[in-house]
Amino acid sequence: MKAWQFIATGAPLELREVPEPVAGPGEVVVEIRAAGLCHTDVGVMTDPLWRAQLATVPLTLGHEVAGVVVEVGPGVDGAELGARVGINPLSATAPGFGRDGGYSHRAVARAEDLVPIPDNVSFAQGAAGTDAGMTSYHAVVVEGQVGAGSKVGIVGLGGLGQLGAAFARAVGAEVYVAEVNEAVWPLARELGAREVVRDVLDLKAFQPDVVVDFAGFGTTAGAMEAVRPGGRVVQVGMGTLEATISINTLILNTVTLVGSKGGTNADIAAVYELFASGTVDPLLTTIGFDEIPDGLERLRVGGVAGRLVAVP
Repeated sequence: MKAWQFIATGAPLELREVPEPVAGPGEVVVEIRAAGLCHTDVGVMTDPLWRAQLATVPLTLGHEVAGVVVEVGPGVDGAELGARVGINPLSATAPGFGRDGGYSHRAVARAEDLVPIPDNVSFAQGAAGTDAGMTSYHAVVVEGQVGAGSKVGIVGLGGLGQLGAAFARAVGAEVYVAEVNEAVWPLARELGAREVVRDVLDLKAFQPDVVVDFAGFGTTAGAMEAVRPGGRVVQVGMGTLEATISINTLILNTVTLVGSKGGTNADIAAVYELFASGTVDPLLTTIGFDEIPDGLERLRVGGVAGRLVAVP
């Protein structure tokens, strides 16, 4: 079968012929119906610091995977043939990092990493609900401790940020957005943002209780300045892997700075329920299998609103 594989830092993905996977003990094979494109994959392709996160090279990228179980390995309990599932991308053997991922036609996953997709949730939504949905929900609701009446600053309205803003509104928070790309400001307002600003420092006027940084392009320090004294900054975006912050601001404003990585199966299930109920309707653009490299390039230059999902 065909797969788009990472070969080396700085090189484009290469379309290669790879063997069809086989389920081992405790594993299943998932026929891929949708695979989300993530800016993390752009980082893997361009930043050598990401190389250490990959189990092997060459490797099929794509860690947002949704599909149908087509093979069940020995010792698997609770995963049935034909089940519609998303795959939690956080385990050590998750597709796209720990083993070959979703930019192909089939992938192996541990049965314990599967999350059932409700019948009225599409496979494209199912894929976006894994890394993007899970990560955004966990950052806002779990790590950010956002609830009804909270004031929340969202930094970056890409695929993660738009979901984060939607989840914040779904739990009853006031949402304020900082986004340099003014072309997506109308989307912020559609998502219920009260105000949209260009610079993260401009969020300070609204005294947010929590600022969730989905960008990470040197924006952490600004988020710390913008949050109210005693407030909370949740760092999610990894646009760059190093940043300089003010210890003076951290201490004198008693800011809590936490990192948020992914989430749990329960977070994915909560996201799917919000999708199924229509409370959150993610902005998705579907592309074909052959368009994956072009889609990643669009992510790299910042030409995407919402989330790109490849549908083989």
